Amino acid sequence: MHKLRATLILICVIAALTLCLHADDSRSARSVFYSFFTDEKVIALTFDDGPHKYRTNEILDILSENDVKATFFVVGVMAEEYPDVIRRTLAEGHEIGNHTYNHSKMKKLSAEKLKYELERTEEVLFEICEYRPKLFRPPEGWCSDSIASAAGELDYDVILWNIDTLDWAHNEVGKICECVSTGIRPGSIILFHDYVSGDSSTVDALKLLIPELKADGYRFVTVSELINMHRGMT
Repeated sequence: MHKLRATLILICVIAALTLCLHADDSRSARSVFYSFFTDEKVIALTFDDGPHKYRTNEILDILSENDVKATFFVVGVMAEEYPDVIRRTLAEGHEIGNHTYNHSKMKKLSAEKLKYELERTEEVLFEICEYRPKLFRPPEGWCSDSIASAAGELDYDVILWNIDTLDWAHNEVGKICECVSTGIRPGSIILFHDYVSGDSSTVDALKLLIPELKADGYRFVTVSELINMHRGMT
């Protein structure tokens, strides 16, 4: 009976510790972040799949006009195609993350192949501007334990999101704004795309959303700034 009671107590303690570990929605034990809980009204805009010759520059124009910093998860092959956009992104104080070299399907990727994809993009970015990213966003947000572990071995934090604007699905401006307004809270990571095949409402939506969120008291930071706040480094 005493052994059974001790076992039950141990199970309860482990369960409680697990809940505490995941309660902040960040999964910090594996360095996989979806968002952060904070009392400060800070949020991070993120953009995937670029750079794009025109749309990324349009987004950078809007961010500059509003004095907003963001995080761009770039595809290595696109960075090779548009190195000047990469240089501009960094020169204007934004952050760049790694989105693989070929935007590969994570479900079909071995750990070794993922490491190649990450390291190849690192090489491209270093050749362009001597920059080495330390944030990784898996294409389509698909992240298994093996993917997280492989990225962690290369000293990457894995960044997902808690708000998907669905701009990749060609959402109209109103729908994009609704996705953000219904999900926004301090510590949110918001998913946009600076490259979408076909028409995109991202630029027009940002023109509306950024002033509205600022008026509501939100401050825009990079993902690394959010992580540093979470880890007590700022």
